[in-house]
Amino acid sequence: MASGDLGAYNIEDLRQMAKKRLPRGIFEYVDRGAEDEIALQHNRDVYRSLKLRNRVMVDVSKRTTETEIFGQKFAMPYGISPTASAGLMSEGGEVGLAQAAARMGVPCTAATNSLTPVEALYDAGEGNIWFQLYMWKDLALRAAFVERIKAIGIDTLLVTVDGSVGANREHDRKNGFSMPLRYTPKLIAQVLAKPGWCLRVLAPQYLKRGVFRKANYPPELASKLTDKYIDHEHTKSDSQNWDDIKRIRDMWPGNLVLKGLQSWEDAVIAADVGLQGVVLSNHGGRYLDTAPAPLQVVPEVRAAVGDRLKIIIDSGARRGSDIVKALALGADMVMSGRPTLFGAAAAGEAGSYRALEIFQTEMDRVMAQLGLNSVDEISPHVFWNPPDWAPVVKG
Repeated sequence: MASGDLGAYNIEDLRQMAKKRLPRGIFEYVDRGAEDEIALQHNRDVYRSLKLRNRVMVDVSKRTTETEIFGQKFAMPYGISPTASAGLMSEGGEVGLAQAAARMGVPCTAATNSLTPVEALYDAGEGNIWFQLYMWKDLALRAAFVERIKAIGIDTLLVTVDGSVGANREHDRKNGFSMPLRYTPKLIAQVLAKPGWCLRVLAPQYLKRGVFRKANYPPELASKLTDKYIDHEHTKSDSQNWDDIKRIRDMWPGNLVLKGLQSWEDAVIAADVGLQGVVLSNHGGRYLDTAPAPLQVVPEVRAAVGDRLKIIIDSGARRGSDIVKALALGADMVMSGRPTLFGAAAAGEAGSYRALEIFQTEMDRVMAQLGLNSVDEISPHVFWNPPDWAPVVKG
């Protein structure tokens, strides 16, 4: 695709397109955060606060954004976070995400609550799929689920641990929107106000597959997206603890990554129990509203764990320069979910790919402006007047 395709020149353009095409409740479910949205805004503010120093007269003609994570090469240090709403963005939206990621050469993380079976996503992503697991309460079901993912051939498992209790997203209640999905009078009015969405997404879904279903639930818990909330409580537990992670570690032979950490203490424990990585995340500002931006936590985590773990950061990235900033602070990789969801709403698979293309093109441009030829050259030296929580440049 040439730059500028779809009329989207940045992630915000895709966001505005999504806003025009989606029913209000569905758009705000993806776009907004918890309570006063302090964390949501702070995630972006911290990225914006960091300033970069350009360097000149450096030969950058052979630069590359390629990197290696868990022994696999990727086109850039970026991956798609697990999101359970791509199927509401566009018809077959989750398959489109997987296809876009495969085309770009970055990992796509399939979600437990996906509306598409993980096997189909694995095929669509040409095997380039990670999987996100919630902590099933039933240990037998959890073990069977892990075995299922293992049998598919997936080698990287992300266990989400920051959702043991529900989030307080007041805007969803005001919009009459909920997960599980309820066709409330408010939501019905919003859906009818977007007939294009009904024709593009809702009608094909019901004609081809029937009601929206969480396709990866085991038969014992098979559920529609409109089922009672109690059915969905099986995937999260307020009693989860490190013993649960150790059980999964014993069952899982591949890369095991913990998603949702915000402290160096937890990262050290993750390293001690034999995990390969952590995802520092405040769930995109969707859970704890006064949480620090994960970007701020990267340096202290890196100082605590050294090279024992891969450090991935989630929440807030919107520009290729954000990827550079995260790596300069000590991260190995950046993930986000909203940008490719906005792309999916804007133009299906092509829109999701456009979001990835924007990140890669911007990262490449910024690296050239900073005089960098490879990801390995990105370090704290790129910052101008960094804050006191950033690592100090030595020498």
